[in-house]
Amino acid sequence: MAAAARAVSIKDVAREAGVSVGTVSNVINQPERVSEETRKQVRRVIADLGYVRSEHARQLRAGRSRIMALLVLDMGNPFFVDIARGAERAARAAGLGVMVCNSDQNLGDEAEYLGLFAEQRVRGVLVTPADSEGSNLREFRRHGIPFVLVDRVAGDDDGCSVSVDDVTGGALAVRHLTASGHRSLAYVSGPDHLNQVRDRRTGALDALAEAGLPPEAMREVPAARLDVAAGRDAGARLLGLAQRPTGVFCANDLLALGVLQSLYTAGVRVPEDLAIVGYDDIEFAAAATVPLTSVRQPALTIGARATELLLRESAEEACAHRHERVVLQPELVVRQSTLVPR
Repeated sequence: MAAAARAVSIKDVAREAGVSVGTVSNVINQPERVSEETRKQVRRVIADLGYVRSEHARQLRAGRSRIMALLVLDMGNPFFVDIARGAERAARAAGLGVMVCNSDQNLGDEAEYLGLFAEQRVRGVLVTPADSEGSNLREFRRHGIPFVLVDRVAGDDDGCSVSVDDVTGGALAVRHLTASGHRSLAYVSGPDHLNQVRDRRTGALDALAEAGLPPEAMREVPAARLDVAAGRDAGARLLGLAQRPTGVFCANDLLALGVLQSLYTAGVRVPEDLAIVGYDDIEFAAAATVPLTSVRQPALTIGARATELLLRESAEEACAHRHERVVLQPELVVRQSTLVPR
């Protein structure tokens, strides 16, 4: 077996260019301190040899990483993809890179990734915890790496957070359905350990009370996950109800799209026979067979604001840092899935 090629070092570049290691370092990090002729010579050698500087070595010298981490619940959900885009834009503007990881709503995977972040001594972590108790984060806190909760409101001792008012969001969805004349509703929920699912239910029940309807006017159809497959299963269960509701609120758009698929396959008309409201307003919501009414979350803004808080906390003057809890407001986007043609 052939031996692996040795990585080109900064000493190799210095020797080939006929300059000192310090000069090569200045060309890379402080080019203004080196003459133009020397810069050109060193950069030509760097290109010829294929030298790539060691970020790990640079981090050891500087004592600060240029990498932050983002750990989300489900990268298959476009909502989290948009959060990642917002975080990346803000990070790149600050000269940082982002390591994006997916816990898949699994506590074990989340713990492993947090351990990896600690080993790599990342600049900080943006995280949507896989459970409402934040058990893994309590262990992670001892490493002294700052983190910001994303799509979750931080408790008194949990640091910074950026979230959306999901109680208001749930109320917007059900208020829209009751204002359209629906009196028999269903809530297609997700895993109950997720705060978002519980808060959206709370808002929905608040809107029912506003409309003078009892809690029993909204039956809950639980879903094991917040994805399209779980939505299709929930749709099949809705179709099997003896008294089918006329309006359905889903805890996210992926569930709503799965419900829509089940209804379409069964020949149930949306919205004439059954109106649907989703949550998140992902790109696919507007492109569905029947464009989906949805509660919009400002995902790009969530990612960007969370990154700004993390950079502020990880700055050198972090001793003066004060934790912030940013709560953004959702908005209802009405489309054909709740508008009965006249």
